[in-house]
Amino acid sequence: MLKLPYPNCWKNKQMRSSDILIVDDEIGIRDLLSDILQDEGYTVAQAENAEEARQLRNQTRPAMVLLDIWMPDCDGITLLKEWAKNGQLNMPVVMMSGHASIDTAVEATKIGALDFLEKPIALKKLLTTVDRALKYGEMQAASGLSLDKLGNSPAIQTLNQRLEQVVKQSTPVLLVGEPGSPFELVARYFHKNNTPWVEPSKTEHIVDSPMELLQKASNGILYLGDIAQYSRNLQQGIAFLLSKADRHNVRLICSSSRSPEELRTAAPDNKLLLALENCEVHIPPLREQTDDIMFLVNQIITELSETQKIPLVKFSTAALNILRQYEWPGNFDQLRNIVKNLALTAESDEVGESEVSAILGQLTPNQPQEMIGGFNFNLPLRELREELERRYFEYHIAQEGQNMSRVAQKVGLERTHLYRKLKQLGINFSRRQSTNRSGDEDEQDI
Repeated sequence: MLKLPYPNCWKNKQMRSSDILIVDDEIGIRDLLSDILQDEGYTVAQAENAEEARQLRNQTRPAMVLLDIWMPDCDGITLLKEWAKNGQLNMPVVMMSGHASIDTAVEATKIGALDFLEKPIALKKLLTTVDRALKYGEMQAASGLSLDKLGNSPAIQTLNQRLEQVVKQSTPVLLVGEPGSPFELVARYFHKNNTPWVEPSKTEHIVDSPMELLQKASNGILYLGDIAQYSRNLQQGIAFLLSKADRHNVRLICSSSRSPEELRTAAPDNKLLLALENCEVHIPPLREQTDDIMFLVNQIITELSETQKIPLVKFSTAALNILRQYEWPGNFDQLRNIVKNLALTAESDEVGESEVSAILGQLTPNQPQEMIGGFNFNLPLRELREELERRYFEYHIAQEGQNMSRVAQKVGLERTHLYRKLKQLGINFSRRQSTNRSGDEDEQDI
């Protein structure tokens, strides 16, 4: 069989999402596997050691990885553990070895490997395993959530246990958490592959066209967002959807950025709350996930690098400690925005404590602090005012689901003034589209 030379150009080439990355120190095996897979129509990248694998992995995520266990610089098990620890194990990995024991294969599977191939690898076995791994990766991408994406702290373990209980039922679900909690991320855990996932493009559709929503979501999920932000009329519309959901085999999932007790106090006769009271799932605030901060930061950085081509950066230990000590009033959404801003403004490949302290509006840990109500009153007035404004706008952006038109209305500012203010405060926001009353598509942002 004709052997292709090792393609050094891969080191500088952006990989497509359909690529397979082969990691093996033996060039003969790399070339043989590459030839076979390319003949099957796959695009293949090669790495001869762990360092090259890291570089190619960080350029853009391959669809799957064939990873040899025995390599001179760093063995495959160690590299697998590294990816898992850093939140980078978001593609299927198949381990390869001609000398590994059953115990090694089991260990790799526990870490997160999808499968194990024993050398010499039979052609049929190779192609079957690759096909299965790629399909598995597509399914994972479609479902959007695996239980380990939010961390492994005791608080998240409790959440996972609750989710495993509720997912077996067919009842509607109310996700309860503070503003900025990862409501949709958790909601997608209930979504099964190859079934509909439907969200109203406008909240008005909940009342104006409920049956159309149910028909679209038939045999799947209808996600209705934060009911705490909805009017009484919209909440009544959701109650109507609940009464008809079984007929279409639709599971309704709602979220609430206010506690059910607060909602019941405001509307004690609310039929929607009565219908949802037995199916609540509480999402822990980020301040209870101190042990997950490093994992979440690494995962966010990896995602930003792969989806938005933002340069990979590292956070120093001191910087991570500051993030761990922060109260996170805006929870997951606030963490993601701050990490993104730090990555975009980083002057080197490492973010230090000074950059983190500056963006959080806090003093460095070795300076005296007096926190009252979550604020450091030893700060200069200007810095304290900026911190208050930053939290205020982050809260409302999270509340309105990044809909800047509604945020502008809520805070009483013209949108152009709002955008200037957010830019001044270093707050990231998304530019989304809306449909005006005439049906034309307009940019919400200018």
